[in-house]
Amino acid sequence: MAQSVSQPASGSTTTFGKPALEARQPSLETCAPDANRIEHDCIGSTPVPADAYWGIHTARAMTNFPISGIPVSHHPELIHAFGIVKRACALANRDLGGISKEQWTLIDAACVDVAAGKFDEQFPTDVLQGGAGTSTNMNANEVIANRALELAGHPKGTYALIHPNDHVNKSQSTNDTYPAAARLAIIEALDTLIVSARGLSRSFRSLAHKTMHDATIGRTQLQDAVPMTFGQEFMAFASILETDIAAIEDLREPLSTVNLGGTAIGTGICSDTRFRGYAVAHLAKLTGLPVKAATDAIAATSDVGDFVTTSSLLKRHATHLGKIANDLRLLSSGPRAGFAEINIPARQAGSSIMPGKVNPVIPESVNQSVFMVMGLDTTVSFAAEAGQLQLNAFEPVIVHAILESITILSKAIDTLRVNCVDGITVNADESLGKARRCASLATSLIGHIGYERAVEVAKTAMAENISVHEAAEREGSIRPEILTDILNPLELARVTSTI
Repeated sequence: MAQSVSQPASGSTTTFGKPALEARQPSLETCAPDANRIEHDCIGSTPVPADAYWGIHTARAMTNFPISGIPVSHHPELIHAFGIVKRACALANRDLGGISKEQWTLIDAACVDVAAGKFDEQFPTDVLQGGAGTSTNMNANEVIANRALELAGHPKGTYALIHPNDHVNKSQSTNDTYPAAARLAIIEALDTLIVSARGLSRSFRSLAHKTMHDATIGRTQLQDAVPMTFGQEFMAFASILETDIAAIEDLREPLSTVNLGGTAIGTGICSDTRFRGYAVAHLAKLTGLPVKAATDAIAATSDVGDFVTTSSLLKRHATHLGKIANDLRLLSSGPRAGFAEINIPARQAGSSIMPGKVNPVIPESVNQSVFMVMGLDTTVSFAAEAGQLQLNAFEPVIVHAILESITILSKAIDTLRVNCVDGITVNADESLGKARRCASLATSLIGHIGYERAVEVAKTAMAENISVHEAAEREGSIRPEILTDILNPLELARVTSTI
């Protein structure tokens, strides 16, 4: 049984997903170029800026991986999650007597600061890094160790009291802490996506209520089909989004299953056999999530299947969002020579040469966001397949791709809602006229005169450019007063009173 989680010496608390808003650390560019300290590792020694909270491993990573130009600080969720994972491990080490009370108190307080976002700028390593995330894990170990030393009144880099490996990383490996932190980070990011998606769904529901009795014509294969209402069309968008939200929410439980305590390959080497249970229990309490230990830690260390599932659901959500954007662009096309059935807000001039042209720039930006997410999902698939033996070395690009997809989708959804959907109006009269003129209305006559005669009515309406109502009157099988009810677009749309 894990002991209760004590508060850090500073008296502050950490709530997962809601870091405190604190002043950031000064940019590293502000450090004087000659103010260095010397740190060493198994390769040798190298200078590190004296004011930097990171150390030699991070310094080497900055030199080794000048790839994307995107630092780990681009994903603050991952940094905050590392703070929480390291705090849970420190608590477990305290419980088992692996570190002293003083060491735990200092490490715990430093972890709280990292989890609260106070040291995000101290994570400069490129997101595309070799080593399966070792550079990010060591970056966290170094920042926590040096913050702990600072709290104790010791200079950064003097690791006798608090060492990045011996104390902050005790009973741990990159191979269990990195995926644990990544899972927590993804859960936190998904919470933001869910909020955005719910907001867009509510906007479509609101629009649906306003337009539920405004008739239009449904289409299949871009050809006239049967009547429906704008409200039904917009409600369908809301329903699709809500289905996606439910599927994304279901990711919380599998993503909360961690291999923490498995260390290098899942066997738990270099850790107390009790450490795993203690660390996982503390992590569950700190986060409020249903965190549990993987049944088979060796399998879990190499398995990135949950990340593949997550990315796949993000792609599914993106495809739905793209389809909605496509429909909005098509329905608003024109305004004189297109569908022109809905009006979307004019956001900016659409041409450098054509006066008065306004383009559907918001749906277009959403479409481009969708393309990005689809590409990132492909990256995840390739990286997941490429792992060998007891570890997937490509988790950094997997995690980056997933977190980037979530960020892109969340922002695309928000701009679609605020800058487009909330301002949509419909051209109800024109659309009702189109619905009444459609030859496909003859579908409603089948139950009264049969398919073959309904076909003849439709052909007459098309050939002579008259309404189905007129053509059916000529056919003469149905009394005019009944015919009016049969061909009422709103009746055919079967709008229910319950929405």
